[in-house]
Amino acid sequence: MSNVSYHISNLLEKMTSTDKDFRFMATNDLMLELQKDSIKLDEDSERKVVIMLLKLLEDKNGEVQNLAVKCLAPLVSKVKEPQVETMVDTLCSNMVSDKEQLRDISSMGLKTVIAELPLSSSGLALTVGVCKKITSQLIGAVGRQEDVSVQLEALDILSDMLGRLSGALVSFHSSLLSCLLPQLTSPRMAVRKRSILALGQLVPCCSPALFSQLTEHLMTELAVGPPTSMTRTYIQCLATISRQGGHRVGEHLEKLIPMVVKFTSVEDDELKEYCFQAFEAFIRRCPKEMSPHVPTVTQLCLKFMTFDPNYNYDAEEEEEEEDSMDVEDVLDEESDEEYSDDDDMSWKVRRASIKCLEALIHTRRDLLLSFYSSICPALIARFKEREENVRADVFAAFSTLLRQTRGGSSRHGLIGSESGASSEEEPAITMLKKQVPLIVKTLHRQLKEKSFKSRQGCFCLLTELAHTVAGALEQHIPVLIPGIVFSLTDKSSSSTMRIDALSFFHVLLLSQPPQAFQPHMQVLVPPVVACVEDSFYKITSEALLVTQQLVRVMRPQGQSVAADKTFVREVFAVTLKRLKATDIDQEVKERAISCMGHMVCHLGDHLGAELQGVLKIFLERLKNEITRLTAVRTITLIAASPIKIELSSILSETLSVLGSFLRKNQRALKLSTLSCLTALVSHHAASIKPAALEPVLSELPSLVDESDMHVSQVSITLLTCMARACPSSLAKISSSVLPGVFRLVHSPLLQGGALAAILDFLQALVLSKTSNLAYSQLLKPLTEPFHSSQLSADIHRQSYHSVARCVAALSSSCPKETPATVTRLIQEVKNPGSRESARVLALLCLGEVGRSGSLGGSKEVQGVILEAFSSTSEEVKTAASSALGSMAVGSLNDYLPFLLKEICSQPRRQYLLLHSLKEVISACPASSLLPHVESIWDLLFQNCECQEEGTRNLVAECLGKLTLVNPAQLLPRLKQQLKAGSPVARSTVVTAIKFTIVDHPAPIDSLLKDYMGDFLKTLQDGDINVRRVALVMFNSAAHNKPSLIRALLPKVLSHLYKETQIRKDLIREVEMGPFKHTVDDGLDVRKAAFECMYTLLDSCLEGLDVLQFLDHVEEGLKDHYDIRMLTFLMLARLVSLCPAAVLQRLDRLVEPLKATCTTKVKAGSVKQEFEKQEELRRSAMRAVAALLALPEVERSPSMAEFANQIRTNADMASIYQSIQRGEGGGVGATESMDMS
Repeated sequence: MSNVSYHISNLLEKMTSTDKDFRFMATNDLMLELQKDSIKLDEDSERKVVIMLLKLLEDKNGEVQNLAVKCLAPLVSKVKEPQVETMVDTLCSNMVSDKEQLRDISSMGLKTVIAELPLSSSGLALTVGVCKKITSQLIGAVGRQEDVSVQLEALDILSDMLGRLSGALVSFHSSLLSCLLPQLTSPRMAVRKRSILALGQLVPCCSPALFSQLTEHLMTELAVGPPTSMTRTYIQCLATISRQGGHRVGEHLEKLIPMVVKFTSVEDDELKEYCFQAFEAFIRRCPKEMSPHVPTVTQLCLKFMTFDPNYNYDAEEEEEEEDSMDVEDVLDEESDEEYSDDDDMSWKVRRASIKCLEALIHTRRDLLLSFYSSICPALIARFKEREENVRADVFAAFSTLLRQTRGGSSRHGLIGSESGASSEEEPAITMLKKQVPLIVKTLHRQLKEKSFKSRQGCFCLLTELAHTVAGALEQHIPVLIPGIVFSLTDKSSSSTMRIDALSFFHVLLLSQPPQAFQPHMQVLVPPVVACVEDSFYKITSEALLVTQQLVRVMRPQGQSVAADKTFVREVFAVTLKRLKATDIDQEVKERAISCMGHMVCHLGDHLGAELQGVLKIFLERLKNEITRLTAVRTITLIAASPIKIELSSILSETLSVLGSFLRKNQRALKLSTLSCLTALVSHHAASIKPAALEPVLSELPSLVDESDMHVSQVSITLLTCMARACPSSLAKISSSVLPGVFRLVHSPLLQGGALAAILDFLQALVLSKTSNLAYSQLLKPLTEPFHSSQLSADIHRQSYHSVARCVAALSSSCPKETPATVTRLIQEVKNPGSRESARVLALLCLGEVGRSGSLGGSKEVQGVILEAFSSTSEEVKTAASSALGSMAVGSLNDYLPFLLKEICSQPRRQYLLLHSLKEVISACPASSLLPHVESIWDLLFQNCECQEEGTRNLVAECLGKLTLVNPAQLLPRLKQQLKAGSPVARSTVVTAIKFTIVDHPAPIDSLLKDYMGDFLKTLQDGDINVRRVALVMFNSAAHNKPSLIRALLPKVLSHLYKETQIRKDLIREVEMGPFKHTVDDGLDVRKAAFECMYTLLDSCLEGLDVLQFLDHVEEGLKDHYDIRMLTFLMLARLVSLCPAAVLQRLDRLVEPLKATCTTKVKAGSVKQEFEKQEELRRSAMRAVAALLALPEVERSPSMAEFANQIRTNADMASIYQSIQRGEGGGVGATESMDMS
């Protein structure tokens, strides 16, 4: 310690030197010392350092002064409270000194100290104490009217303090408000502006009473009708407090809006601008409360967006021809500049009103259709705006309109026809399509203007348009091409301008058919070729992307027309130059490879002798680690080209390199390599020598493994191609590959694409007629484990189904072997000595073999199945049920009558037989089921009131899937049943409706849309169980086909929200021995309702009133464990979807979150209780983490206090940190919460 003190006192001594360099160096050394974490000062050193630094603030040398200020920052955390207070006192008194330089340096010092005051609870007392000192002095300084510069500095520091430490200043809020309000009438504009900024920082954290006082004050002052300059200040202040205080302004809007509307008619451009800025703030912060005022504000915006009193647009409109820049255009430009008068402020009004419209479009997606009839034409008419900045805002507003339109139509759930091809178009898209010709007509002239900003705006807008309406620009291509070419060839165009033009051209080429561009190739190719040769890599890179698409235009895939040789030569030459270059940017290398690959694929037959050289370069790039992935993808493309490119010169070396890639860890490379090998083997088998495949074959066995199903699937697809194209090569690896394939068949993870690939592979093997891969040799290892006592115990249920599918696939490829196999399977089932696993497998195999119809209506098989139904083993009975269903699918007329008869006559086996029926209805084509619909329908309705809930659910699923066979007839009959049956029957019918809603377009969709309103009336049913299944059905519709319910939301939501409430009449007490246990019969319904709400967030957000939605989420946060878990998830989701609304309700949401995070389980509770509570706390903390990731969230006093509580409580802090480290929680939450 003494060493430090000695060193510091040495430095302090040097600081008193008369030589300014000594003082400078000593101060610099002190700063470096203070920045060390290890330094500890004793009390005497602290005092001396503080006194010396404050003295140096008055040093004659400016550099020494600046260094002294920098020393204050680390000093704050190194000295005790009295010394910080000394610093602050001196700085505050210096601030009001007569010396201007001392004032400036002291205010810098104060800002430095404020920025360093600790926020953590340990240093909170210091922060509060210092803040009180500073604030009382600053309030005095602000009141000093005679010295404006002191006032300005004081207001600046106040803003800084309120922005960072508002929580510590709560006791001063009222006096701060009283001090700031009079400054709004200051004669100095700068003082007024800074007072507004300070008020803006005060608003988010002040009490509601103070906020009302401020708003009332502003309204009172505005009502008096002050001079225009004062009115401007008050309106500006309103806009600021609305932006900062958000939703709080909402309750005052009723009185505020008429006032602001009145001031838009005052003849003062700046005041008008501020009025529109206030409207914009109201719209962004209080969209719900603004709803009644939207028409008024829209009308005003539309009126003032054309407000240009000093300029006449008519002259421009007469000259409609889009001639190039001739004399008249030049004259026009000059006259434009004449009118851009310095005194003309009307452009600010236009800009503010357009920004206000943009805010409206952004926040009110629900009014999209009305925007298309009112705002859209007005914006298009303003594309001609003369002021460049305003025009950029017009483009930005229109782009927002397009993005909002796209946001709606891109959500899934569009109603489609049977094929799903002609999905119904959104009305907004239809309205937009009508405007496209006018948009293009207005923009294409601007594409040739000198102004870069305008052209960039046009390209961005057209790009949005191409993304929003597919194919919209096809007939306008001839008009747009000159504009693109102009930007690419114009000598004065900047790099960004060219990149934007190329980027738009790329989007255009991707979104429109190739034939639309073919007539224009003469004009298009030269400028693009010139851009490929550009020295700036970004332009080259973008131009290569465009060239790649132009190649597709020269000769679209599948067309045999010859392409124009000149273009091919031009494009080939520049691309080859880029392809050969090794000293260029990585992005250009990759795009050159890809572009040349497309060239070879589409135009390889035009390249002649050059082709082999190009292939050699591809081989080089394949061997280079940096470009190998792109090269693999390119060779895949070339291998599959319809023009059959001759690859024999590079084939064997390519296969050897590709084989080595299969050993690499990079998954993307492995998958691309497998796809490439598949393409090569499929299309070039004749040129491949068996020896060339060996490096590949040796790597394949290790890739067939359940640890990565997708890689396994692609590997097996490659093996299948080999089995078909070069069967001889497979004989070698059957011993190494097949065990892996059979392990995969027996894996519980096998399903979908991987299973289909294995079935294909086995069939290809059997058909390849290879000696050691015959039918029996493949069948044995598949079924063996099921006959062994040790192995069968470990076999998963899924494996039985996989093996049965494999046996059926082998049988279908070898029809001669089928009868013997079937006989063996029947014996297996009949044999009482067979193992259960072998009988289950034999039944499933019979089912799968029968699915192809090869069993016919064998009476023996029916007898075996019925016998299996009487087995004591549940597994055998389930397998028999599945087998019967599969056989019925294969021979409907033989098995279905038998199945229906059994369902009627065997009530005890009904559940199993209904499973078989479900399989028949799910798997049979509609045409073959139609003759049997009536008999099945009647049978199902006889059983729809069954006492067993499991059976009823099966009946419902069968009914739903049967309705899909003939929706026009059966859906109305389902609707009839809703009115007729008992509550049990009604719940079955509602569940059946759930099964008619499938996640892909189906013929039933348009009918469902008409009937959905009637079906959802069951949400008001008197029976609680019917309401529960109605909610489950509603959830299914919201998830799979939101378009069915969007229009019904206004009617349905109130019933949905009603079901989220706890009902006392459904809670009862049950006595269990000496204990009383509470049972809540309404819990399941509430859970179903909250699940619906969660789904609606994703699929129908724009149909929800988010604040009303949040009311019910808030109730859910205090409900049962399951519901709280759901609402925590919903809250985290809402934070990302509608942060503004969540901030509006923050204070009410914090309490239940805090209650969950701080609850302790009673000592002596069971282990499950502890686990449940821990899971709840983690879930609540995830929601808190998402909230803390929101900017400005800790300005809410209650949230700041809770965040502080988390920091100081070790238990909560550890949960929070573990969530931050990667178990979810808001992204970026770490930045907003200091865990010190």
